[in-house]
Amino acid sequence: SHNSVIYSLAAGGTVSIATLFIAGVLPGLLLGMGLMALCLCFARKRGYPKGERIPFKQALKTMLDALWGLMTVVIILGGILSGIFTATESAAVACLWAFFVTMFIYRDYKWNELPKLMCRTVKTVTIVMILIGFAAAFGAVMTYMQLPMRITAFFTSLSDNKYVILMYLNIMLLLIGTLMDMAPIILILTPVLLPVTNALGIDPVHFGMIMMVNLGIGLITPPVGSVLFVASAVSKQKIEAVVKEMLPFYGMLLVVLGMVTYIPAISLWLPHMLGMQ
Repeated sequence: SHNSVIYSLAAGGTVSIATLFIAGVLPGLLLGMGLMALCLCFARKRGYPKGERIPFKQALKTMLDALWGLMTVVIILGGILSGIFTATESAAVACLWAFFVTMFIYRDYKWNELPKLMCRTVKTVTIVMILIGFAAAFGAVMTYMQLPMRITAFFTSLSDNKYVILMYLNIMLLLIGTLMDMAPIILILTPVLLPVTNALGIDPVHFGMIMMVNLGIGLITPPVGSVLFVASAVSKQKIEAVVKEMLPFYGMLLVVLGMVTYIPAISLWLPHMLGMQ
């Protein structure tokens, strides 16, 4: 969800963060259901052992324990959609709530660990702020050089069919997504590509979802694929073995990407229903 905030920022605040959050619901469900369906097929085909059935009382207790943490999502989305908070304010309130739950309810950390946690937080925020600063400067230079207009002219010269141009954009985003992390790509490419999609009559929210799915696939795709390497380390399997098992999942992800790209209603229907567009 933080990448939606970054996209809104990179788009110059012209795209509502709340709208992006809601627009991502159906694409997220499609991705989740597609991947779960594949997992089910593999589990049955290979005869993976079933887990023990959890008693209802234990399941209920686990769900109630998780409610404290899940309230963070309610605070963020509920606060933004109801108009009680802005996106920034909801993030601040959610941080306070998460701190309260972590320290006083779950007690996952001790008070003497707090300085170390704060230092890690400052380092992460510093990296993001530096990226945002350089991206803003980069955007100003691109505007001065009229680079967005030139790129728009280049893509429109390739074809006058927006579906063909969307295919080109998907290929480009998929390739770049395998080499870089999501945040810098969004910050750098959004000011460049948004004029192209606007010229083609593509809704900025729809393009935001296309970008999120593309770059999300890049996170699990070699050669960089940071999430893929994390999965390899956690499972203690060679990266080659993990990639081989991932091939059917890549196919499923590309199918969903095609649906999100060429069926705008998947991204835009829910925001329209809620009167957000």
